[in-house]
Amino acid sequence: MLELLLAVLCSVMVGILIKVARGKGVAIAQSIAMNYVIATILSYFLLQPDFKGQNLVEIVRDNPSSYLFLALGILLPTVFLIQAKALEYAGIIRTDAAQRLSLFLPILAAFTLFGEVVTQNKLIALVLAFGALICLLWKSHEGITGKGGKVALISLIFVWIGFGIIDILFKEMAKTGSSFSLTLFISFIGAGCVMFIYLTLKRTKWNLVSLLTGVLLGILNFCNILFYIKAHQAMKDDPTLVFTGMNLGVICLGTLAGAFLFKEKINKINYIGVVIAIIAILCLFYWR
Repeated sequence: MLELLLAVLCSVMVGILIKVARGKGVAIAQSIAMNYVIATILSYFLLQPDFKGQNLVEIVRDNPSSYLFLALGILLPTVFLIQAKALEYAGIIRTDAAQRLSLFLPILAAFTLFGEVVTQNKLIALVLAFGALICLLWKSHEGITGKGGKVALISLIFVWIGFGIIDILFKEMAKTGSSFSLTLFISFIGAGCVMFIYLTLKRTKWNLVSLLTGVLLGILNFCNILFYIKAHQAMKDDPTLVFTGMNLGVICLGTLAGAFLFKEKINKINYIGVVIAIIAILCLFYWR
């Protein structure tokens, strides 16, 4: 249970760090780039990926699922940048909830792409999830018509879609039997390359504060993943507890952080959305 609590804490702290750093004028894109350098180093030494005697070029070239490495390498940094934008305009509460509700996209994919049987209870959970998403995205009339409201709405939708696609890609990778640690390691390298190429093309002026922020971001991001994996290992006979605990924990802690640390203005419909999201996740994993 300790591993799960640490995973929840690290996940929310990633959002808090990005929001605070942006408020201090930190170049988030530079921090995200450095984050992948740190995450790559930590994954190599702590997860010890099995290369099976091949170098990275051979792995990517010979692996029939190499398109997954490439897709994740592009999506991970892209969604991270969108998440930073969502945190800026929509706040931690809505962003964390949208990210966690993305778990319903892989479930929908399981029905449509992977042949899983559709049950009435799962359909109800999906309907609740979409209802929760609408409530979480709901803003006042002024917010919707303003530039900030439109950016918040669009970024939240892309956070939801982006994290859902990433989860589907990881599930697809797991079906191939590929090692998760190796997949994560190569994906981090690809994501880092994409970010540094992007920043180089923009002729970015690097600054030390943004890079140091990226070191902390990389540690938190990696620890979030590491403790999440360890939670699954520690509670291997009860994976639903891990899934549910992670999603409920992040939504609830993210709500508290947004409301009390940043005084985010959340209307009644948004709070209803948080409650519906919790009910939807509980229905999915415990009402079968």
